[in-house]
Amino acid sequence: MAVGFETKAVGDVVVLAPAGRLVIGEEVSALRDKIQELLGTGTRNILLNLSSVTYIDSTGVGAIVSGFTTVRRKGGHMKLFGLQDRVRDILVVTKLLTVFDVFKNEEEGVKSFS
Repeated sequence: MAVGFETKAVGDVVVLAPAGRLVIGEEVSALRDKIQELLGTGTRNILLNLSSVTYIDSTGVGAIVSGFTTVRRKGGHMKLFGLQDRVRDILVVTKLLTVFDVFKNEEEGVKSFS
């Protein structure tokens, strides 16, 4: 099943919401492509809404880390919110939860870019 994306701009922040599974294959490639597309349009602040991600594997986690690194290299910031239990557990076990700025909701996440 392919992952879908919703995007919306809130000021100078783009909220990117993948929906579905972030797993090896087309889904992970689509996330990487979407982040590159946003950067190509001049977006530098991305708030990744993971509330509709139903499953994530290590490749999906790698794609999020890769996106984070790519955005930082371009002078931007990528932050997260809406972590499902499984995603949160994976980020805790891998100690990546200490790397990302994670927020409870979209409003808090957007305010953090100010």
